[in-house]
Amino acid sequence: TVKRLEAMAAEMLGKEAGLFVSSGTMGNLVAVMVHCQRGHEVIAGDKSHLFNAEAGGASVLGGVVYHPLANDSRGMLDPDAVDGAIRPDDGHYAATRLVAMENTHNFYGGAVLSPEDVSSVADVTRAHGIRLHIDGARLFNAAVYLEAPAAELVKDADTVTFCLSKGLGAPVGSVLCGSHEDMEAARRIRKLL
Repeated sequence: TVKRLEAMAAEMLGKEAGLFVSSGTMGNLVAVMVHCQRGHEVIAGDKSHLFNAEAGGASVLGGVVYHPLANDSRGMLDPDAVDGAIRPDDGHYAATRLVAMENTHNFYGGAVLSPEDVSSVADVTRAHGIRLHIDGARLFNAAVYLEAPAAELVKDADTVTFCLSKGLGAPVGSVLCGSHEDMEAARRIRKLL
């Protein structure tokens, strides 16, 4: 049943594979650790759940540095600010490997980002050869609000998490989705955690 759930989740999000995890926090941590090695950095909003409410797991367990940028009033990251924050290839800096966005945005009362919002940041990440993760804890709430398929909201993301225990009403759990290769790496990290 878990394998069917993972496959269904991946299909609904237009991704190749899914991985069941115990919580959204765990899913986000696994995603960061898939994309980043020790000493790398993740750019995330200064009001993001990943930065503020996940116990510093990426740093504590993954050795990954947080690089917070200001969220606007909708929880959006300014693509120009993201572009300017990506570190140059220089041994003095933690290498930027990931940008994380949140949709809907918890600390902004469930503010919703459009596919165009996500694409504007994805254009920057692709130009720099880095990855994009979406903390989509309440992604299906955003899909209902925008009257759009959830897959459309995350089409530009390399990985995405969503919670079964939020708007979907299950008692526990989240699913991390992405490529087959990333989910194989994620499976090993889930085991470690």
